[in-house]
Amino acid sequence: MSVEQILGRVDELAGRHNEMPGSQAAVPLVELTGGEPLLQEEIYPLAEKLLAEGYCVMIETSGERFIGGLPREVVKIVDVKCPDSGEADTFEMRNLEALSENDEVKFVLSTRRDYEFARDFTARHGLAQRVKQVLFSPVFEDPQGKWPGLEPRDLVEWILADGLPVRLGLQLHKFIWDPVTKGV
Repeated sequence: MSVEQILGRVDELAGRHNEMPGSQAAVPLVELTGGEPLLQEEIYPLAEKLLAEGYCVMIETSGERFIGGLPREVVKIVDVKCPDSGEADTFEMRNLEALSENDEVKFVLSTRRDYEFARDFTARHGLAQRVKQVLFSPVFEDPQGKWPGLEPRDLVEWILADGLPVRLGLQLHKFIWDPVTKGV
């Protein structure tokens, strides 16, 4: 699909008609995610056009690609991979300077070691003072048993014990539907 076709489909799904600004559509928020959106060169003009039409635009990214090429108005949700993710050294450190006060940084945690990494990274880089939200999310157990889950209660207790200025992020779809369900 072309950028124009995607914009037309977004307008249709959002209930935007004629010259109505995206901010007045039934659904004024567009979140671009899935795989790694920054691998697609068209993401930049798409984000610019969505903003120009008045939509609130968010992009959720793995953190391995530089976010500095995105318009500042785009809310960036940037993942920092923890040690037990198997992808710990993939974070693009230049992203720290490209973050704004409207952005979010997310850590998905599977162990106490991941928690301590996220806690220390957040403090070392002053994330709570630089971005809108720092999110700590517990990983769900793999349905095939490849990795264990982290109990949300354990994570909450660690956050409270350390008095961290972070928000607990839960993958609600995994509570509502079976965690193995795709496409929800």
